[in-house]
Amino acid sequence: MTQSILQLAEKIRAGELTSTTLIEESLDKARADENLNAFISLDKEKALAAAQHIDRLVAEGAPLGPLSGIPLAIKDNINVKGMHTTAGTPGIDFIASHSAPVVRSLIDANAIIVGKANMHELAFGVTSNNAAFGAVRNPMGLTCFPGGSSGGTAAAIAAGIVPAGLGTDTAGSVRLPAALTGIVGFRPTTNALSQAGIVPSVPTFDVVGPMARTVEDVTYLFAIMNKTSLPNRKELKGLHFGVAYPHSADLSPRVKSAFQLAQERLKKAGLTLTKLDLTELVDSAFDIGYPIAYHQMKSAMITFLQKYQPDTTLEQLIDSIASADVKEIYQESVIGRSAPTDEQYKYALSKLPKVQQKYLDAIKRKGVDAIIFPTASIEAQPIATSSLSININGVSVPTLQVYERNIAATSVWGAPGLSIPLESTTTGLPIGLELDGLPGEDLDLLAIGMAVEDICSPKTV
Repeated sequence: MTQSILQLAEKIRAGELTSTTLIEESLDKARADENLNAFISLDKEKALAAAQHIDRLVAEGAPLGPLSGIPLAIKDNINVKGMHTTAGTPGIDFIASHSAPVVRSLIDANAIIVGKANMHELAFGVTSNNAAFGAVRNPMGLTCFPGGSSGGTAAAIAAGIVPAGLGTDTAGSVRLPAALTGIVGFRPTTNALSQAGIVPSVPTFDVVGPMARTVEDVTYLFAIMNKTSLPNRKELKGLHFGVAYPHSADLSPRVKSAFQLAQERLKKAGLTLTKLDLTELVDSAFDIGYPIAYHQMKSAMITFLQKYQPDTTLEQLIDSIASADVKEIYQESVIGRSAPTDEQYKYALSKLPKVQQKYLDAIKRKGVDAIIFPTASIEAQPIATSSLSININGVSVPTLQVYERNIAATSVWGAPGLSIPLESTTTGLPIGLELDGLPGEDLDLLAIGMAVEDICSPKTV
């Protein structure tokens, strides 16, 4: 399933393709690719019934929504009415009585949810090596992880099971798996979309993000969820990009080469590129980000459990965590001796507006339309050997640290971030290019992203 949402929806509306055929293909592909562990659950009966309903509407000449029977994958921390929500952990399991508003908007547009996607347990991790439901495998290299935490959604799209889906992004969890699997992932401005009906991680940083094969498709999904119009792609000539540091340093050889090629193509297209040193801002983001995150991971989860699963305490949930890396974080940094005090949390939260303003000032001072950098400094790595640490340029570094380095600060700044596939001159696993913009200017960033994709991404659709 390599065609875009727009192409597939048009074929269904024109009667050239039935939604039933499309959904059957999606479900058959999901079963054939079970080794990917991309899904925690599938909803075959409801998906086929919905497809048959769409086909009847087409036959009757009735008006259809913009997603016209398109199959989607939804990360399993987002509620879908009538389906189980697990957040990828044994301690959470309930059937949602209502869909999250973002899901409801897609269903109202005639999308069909085929299943709930696997993920890094409790959405805290960068590999999607889930000990409870199985490690998600990267379709572009089956021995490697797809990134996290929205790894199942990314794998399902990259494998062609579905053309698009939803993930969540707290510190890069949409953008990273998009980069490592060769698809597009978009983190909207914080609070641009409703977070209701979603298992929380860190409410201050959490946001739902669309994932698909093209920038146009993620823009389409975002516009539907955000109830806005589609932007026109921007002309690149005359734009000004900031090449972000430290993001653009200490890269693997292939990532470095691909990023250099992208810069050459952008310059040839008439863009101006300027080095933008954000080291101090990145450091500040991490300094306040961790206390905010660990404090809210406790308080938000307690509130969530009281509403959706009142018989489960936070302590019981933590005891049942299957993935050792996630369990250690919760035991040590969320409720343990390393957990931030209320005073540390309040202090970090009080500094957040200043850090976010400094990001705005840095962008405006340089007059850049977007900042660019490699989404990840290294490609996807083997599940068996690199789940905890990675050797990058001869130095062993914790895996979480390697992959959070370039993407987590964007979440603290509250900015929109878009990862697109980057063409490389050498054979290997996918590489991603990230473009970040100003908070609230999501459509401008997506319009720029469509144009950048045209000259920097492999031609796959």
